[in-house]
Amino acid sequence: MKQDVINFDAKSVGSIDLDEGVFGVAVRADILHRMVNWQLAKRRAGTHKTKEIGEISGTTKKPYKQKGTGHARQGSLRSPQYRGGATIFGPVVRDHAHELTKKFRKLGLKTALSAKAAEGKLVVLEDAKFASAKTKDFADKLKTLGWASALIIDGPEVDGNLALASRNVIGIDVLPQQGANVYDILRRDTLVLTKAAVEHLEARLK
Repeated sequence: MKQDVINFDAKSVGSIDLDEGVFGVAVRADILHRMVNWQLAKRRAGTHKTKEIGEISGTTKKPYKQKGTGHARQGSLRSPQYRGGATIFGPVVRDHAHELTKKFRKLGLKTALSAKAAEGKLVVLEDAKFASAKTKDFADKLKTLGWASALIIDGPEVDGNLALASRNVIGIDVLPQQGANVYDILRRDTLVLTKAAVEHLEARLK
């Protein structure tokens, strides 16, 4: 599939052939949903914790005798029915990450790339070399290009000036090709790939 190539001045500088097997697969919401869940689950710290009865500080004495009081029998003031007592079946420290096969993860990334291509929100950039490290200059270029929310993926190395100029711009993310992931692709409106990024992604996902 043919795709126009532009530069930072929004001028066409040719075209590129995109691999149908990477940028033209069927878009399936269920695959994207599972991939985003997998990524966000891996991010969770899992440090939530409540105290069980063995962790509550306090007396182990029986509150009152078993019989003859007219009250329900009680064995401990640390029980959950008492103020300051234990929590039953509360969260414990754990890892929320779950497994997805390498084959599925590769399919998920191809599906995300294809989804942007199908929506017409995929842009191929000649290169991501930026002459200035000033945020103002980069913001002016974004206005020219009409990118309010974009993910820019470069080759193995991100240009230093571009990294500095873009880091304070809200709605713009810059990643090297090895950092390309489904969640970041979907959370931004426009996906911008350099020619180097296209080559590396096609080689990685074929």
